[in-house]
Amino acid sequence: MKDQAEGLRVKLRRQVSGGSTKAIAVVSGKGGVGKSNFSLNFAISLTKRRYKVLLFDMDVGMGNLDILMGKSSERTIVDYLRGTARLSEIVTEGPQGLKYVGGGTGLSQLVQLDRLGMLSEELDTFLEEYDYLIFDMGAGANEDTLNFLLSVHEIFVITTPEPTSIMDAYAMMKYLHLLDSKIPFYLVANRAQSVKEGKETIDRLADVLRKFLQRESRALGILPDDRSVQKAVLRQVPFVLDNPRSAASAALEGVVNRYLSKQFQETAQMKSDTFVSKLKKILFAR
Repeated sequence: MKDQAEGLRVKLRRQVSGGSTKAIAVVSGKGGVGKSNFSLNFAISLTKRRYKVLLFDMDVGMGNLDILMGKSSERTIVDYLRGTARLSEIVTEGPQGLKYVGGGTGLSQLVQLDRLGMLSEELDTFLEEYDYLIFDMGAGANEDTLNFLLSVHEIFVITTPEPTSIMDAYAMMKYLHLLDSKIPFYLVANRAQSVKEGKETIDRLADVLRKFLQRESRALGILPDDRSVQKAVLRQVPFVLDNPRSAASAALEGVVNRYLSKQFQETAQMKSDTFVSKLKKILFAR
């Protein structure tokens, strides 16, 4: 294993990563806050604007994306991590031109070093055709998923107005902040009963970050507690397609527009590594 890791480090030193694919991780401190539904519908909203998006279901072995779309992926990330399929072979066609990788079932551990190394090699060339790479992470964080979280350009944090959800989201951000204080946090309040409640939720979370971590965050938006979302889940159709005029769909469109308008970019722009180069540094500097 040591010799293999050293070989991967040598490869890393020889490569210069390029490209402009934006990598985003969508996280939550706890499950059940609507994270996967947000990830899917956000991704579809981007594809509707003619962006090329690849969405990964990183809740490996317990994937939700297939269920939300009423699909069944022939091959998933589980097959890749078992070594029975290449990255290009596990990509499935979704609605509106979306490409996604299903989370599959039946795998308790995320990755091994050799498979992560191969993933980074394939990403170098395979992802050149995408504008956005979105990781729908499982709830919480562990050593396996940390590699991806510390490699992305931005992290979207989904919370609900429930106090436990807010505190769990803060715990997640604190953990990531202590490891990398430069990754931007975008906050989304989901299932808010009103705009006022959603704003208060984001403000509470932002205030805690500012007070205890001296860390700024970015309010990305508020999604209402809309029955049309539950209906779409039952129909296994993304809610932005099932009912484009619903309150939730309108709110999500606002979130996407706000994100694409780059309102939240730092005044002093710093050159950032690509997702692949950051992932390699983390994986191979062991």
